[in-house]
Amino acid sequence: MTRQKLLIVDDEASLREMLCDYLPMHGFDVRAVADGASMNIELDRFGPDLVILDVNLIGESGYDLAREIARRSRAAGILMLTAVGDLPHRLEGLAAGADDYMAKPFEPRELLARVRSVIRRLGEEERTPASRVRFGRCVLDMAGRTMVDPDGADVQLTSMEFDLLCVFARHPRQILSRDQLCRLAHNRDLEPGDRSIDIRITRLRKKFETEPDAPAVLVTVRGEGYFYEPAHDAAGHR
Repeated sequence: MTRQKLLIVDDEASLREMLCDYLPMHGFDVRAVADGASMNIELDRFGPDLVILDVNLIGESGYDLAREIARRSRAAGILMLTAVGDLPHRLEGLAAGADDYMAKPFEPRELLARVRSVIRRLGEEERTPASRVRFGRCVLDMAGRTMVDPDGADVQLTSMEFDLLCVFARHPRQILSRDQLCRLAHNRDLEPGDRSIDIRITRLRKKFETEPDAPAVLVTVRGEGYFYEPAHDAAGHR
């Protein structure tokens, strides 16, 4: 069986050494580097399945490196490590392309569980048929251009609402600005003062969110835009 590949990017030598000893004992092929330049070399040469990336590298932004990973290696997942685990930092990590976030210090067993969870989730997403996507209580059929509720009844969508949902379905857990959503969904630039994206999202939430006033599927990121969280079931639970 092929061993899954992990690339550790952290400037703390003791942490790199510890993870290079611990993770191979659990079936992983592991390499570790201390900076972004070395990371880029290993992305091409090693081809990791998952990058464990420290946010606070000396002289470098982990968020910028996460964007570089997403650009150079779309197949690689990203687990970000940080000494600061508050919501704004987690959202910035998600916006940069991170699949999960973990605060330092941590127990190696917890990191191992997170690594396995991210790799399993990425594998499940690859196997999931792209044409059917769950949005809260409802399921969107992109091929059939329909949405159904839990009882199988059709949920009425305008063509613009459907196009907007397709964009979210293709970019899960990625923060998208209103400008990006307008270009991707409607092939036009957003005009100054145009609130059409916000209005459509408000209407869509009423169709499939369990609590439209506290949305858990199409989530607002203040000052940045929206992201689609696919991990909620029909009851709004993870």
